[in-house]
Amino acid sequence: MSALAKIAITYGAKVYGSDRNYDQGRFPELYKNLQKDGIIMVAQDGSGISSEIDKLVVSSAIEPSIPDIKAALDNNIPIIKRAELLAEITNAAQSITVGGTNGKSTVTGMIGWMLDTCGESPTVINGGGMLNYNRNNAIVGQGNKIVVETDESDGTIRNFHADIAVLTNISEDHKNIKELENIFTQYLKQSKRQVLNIDCPIVSKLSKEFPQAVTYSQAEFPEDLQLQVPGQHNCSNAMAAISVAKLLGLDIKNVYQALRDFRGITSRLEVVGIKNGITIIDDFGHNPDKIRAGLKTLKENNQRLILMYQPHGYAPTYQHKEELISVFLEHLDRNDLFYMPDILYFGGSVEKNITSLDIINPLRDKGINAIFYKDKHTIEGEIIKNMKCGDNICIMGARDDSLREMAKNIYKNIL
Repeated sequence: MSALAKIAITYGAKVYGSDRNYDQGRFPELYKNLQKDGIIMVAQDGSGISSEIDKLVVSSAIEPSIPDIKAALDNNIPIIKRAELLAEITNAAQSITVGGTNGKSTVTGMIGWMLDTCGESPTVINGGGMLNYNRNNAIVGQGNKIVVETDESDGTIRNFHADIAVLTNISEDHKNIKELENIFTQYLKQSKRQVLNIDCPIVSKLSKEFPQAVTYSQAEFPEDLQLQVPGQHNCSNAMAAISVAKLLGLDIKNVYQALRDFRGITSRLEVVGIKNGITIIDDFGHNPDKIRAGLKTLKENNQRLILMYQPHGYAPTYQHKEELISVFLEHLDRNDLFYMPDILYFGGSVEKNITSLDIINPLRDKGINAIFYKDKHTIEGEIIKNMKCGDNICIMGARDDSLREMAKNIYKNIL
């Protein structure tokens, strides 16, 4: 949402923004930066919805019960989803869109930085802050190309008609596989050219419908290319960017240099700091595939891992319970410490049919040091008390900025 707001301002729009965290006085630095970018922050109580508002743009995560929506309906102000406005902007340009269950933000950042290095000066709209762009998630370029991360969770990816559509992978996350296959097939059919990851069995199957598509595999990763971002999954992400470069006819030497210089995305295995032999890592992992990729990378050097994972949402946690247990059993060992707080809940009507203990207890039964504390601030104190030289400490979870703050606080407390 913030990336789209920044882009809208550069197009000459006057943009207001509301957020419950702003009303609660949380993360003041975040909102100070948005205001510096020209966004006018208002309370999320409906008072910001006036006759001068042309449209209310909402994220798919927002509940229909919030006062802003009621005020817009009462004043006959059109309500559109974030992706609808994003698609309107994207479809008017020479667009490269990135879709898939995992890796979207990183691939979007890689392609954007690659185009910049090659002198294309693209506009980039990303779901995560890009470290090469001073942690910004939106960059306005001078060229005619736009690189955009798209979202399949609410089906609005169908609004995009890209010049080049990248599909990184398909796995069960917000929707079941059949629904996702249908959504991504339409996304690809509406694009002029496609870039497909055939290491993913489901994408490989879909590729049969697109015989002209450019396909890529991690096995093709160049031996002479060293990435700053760790993990085998990032070799696959880099291959997506290289495939786009080949379609565009970019100089491969410049492309490789861009990928060598690419520093990553905020909260994607982001190293907050290293002090006295202790490494603090902030990671956005929230579905089994993302968590698996993260843990595989974190355990590459066989260091002790202290991991705190906060599940986001009751329905996703219930849906993925067995796979989550399996992933943690596969990658955690008896020397590691694993903490979980309560499931993240922002309100609204949901069925609370699972708790964190439904994951903790089976792990504990298998000999994992799995520990539950209701409150993550208690976990923060336990991590500070138990950490020692040689530890990797990872704070993992999505859609909760306090997790990012938690990682920073732990780093500050290393003696």
